[in-house]
Amino acid sequence: MLPLLRAAPRPDVPDERVEGLLDALLAPEADGDMPAGDLPGRRALAAIGDDLRLVLFAGQLAPPGLDAAARRDFARATLDRALTTLVNEVARESALARPPEEIVHAFASALPGVRTLLHGDLAAALAGDPAAGSTTEVLLCYPGFSALLHHRLAHLLHGLGARLVARMLAEIAHAATAIDIHPGATIGERCFIDHGTGVVIGETAIIGANVRLYQGVTLGARSFPVDTDGHIVRGAPRHPVLEDEVSVFAGASILGRVTIGRGSVIGGGVWLTRSVPPHSRITQAPVRAESFAEGAGI
Repeated sequence: MLPLLRAAPRPDVPDERVEGLLDALLAPEADGDMPAGDLPGRRALAAIGDDLRLVLFAGQLAPPGLDAAARRDFARATLDRALTTLVNEVARESALARPPEEIVHAFASALPGVRTLLHGDLAAALAGDPAAGSTTEVLLCYPGFSALLHHRLAHLLHGLGARLVARMLAEIAHAATAIDIHPGATIGERCFIDHGTGVVIGETAIIGANVRLYQGVTLGARSFPVDTDGHIVRGAPRHPVLEDEVSVFAGASILGRVTIGRGSVIGGGVWLTRSVPPHSRITQAPVRAESFAEGAGI
């Protein structure tokens, strides 16, 4: 321990330096508008994500050697643990419009639909990547699929009003995969995020079906609308809309509330701030190569 923070020789006599430091660190004005008290826990939410992954893919991820009845018992116990913990974590949000039990009941009822979407994402990855040997490989190894799994759960909670819990789930996946998807973003069926590192998808982005994104893609805002007092208007549409069958290659940035028409291909490294019609091909300017010798070109 640093000398400054070593305990005083007599435990009944406070160290004035430590007490002064604590006074400064615990000053209420430093916390601004953050509520005090019991907040959702990151570890608990990470465990919920892990448990729901086990339930959604119990056929593949349940402990080996279980027969059908035992696998069902395993899934039941895991789901019960996840939903019970989720009720407790949602209840810690400070601004809920609905009771936490009602939110989690609606969330649980929608899980079969989430499972269907995830199986479509698995199929899209297998069809879109010649390096994928099986859907099991995608399930276990692909960060893009892991990010989508967490996003589909977080997006559901976001829509049900548990926005802080949803954002925390999204950030848990972000930390693990380096793929940053805001839980408010809408992502259609059979999405494939290949490689994925550095992908950013903003809150109001809308992504259609059969869309493919590569590493380093940004679907971001170009500007932030403000009200007459200069305050940011939160939730205003400010991120791109990608229609069905769009592919966006590595390092491309699409900014603002623009629409990328169905079947378009956005090339690597493109900076795009305007809408494009269906079946467009947008690429960078051709590379110019020149050779110089003996000082030519200076």
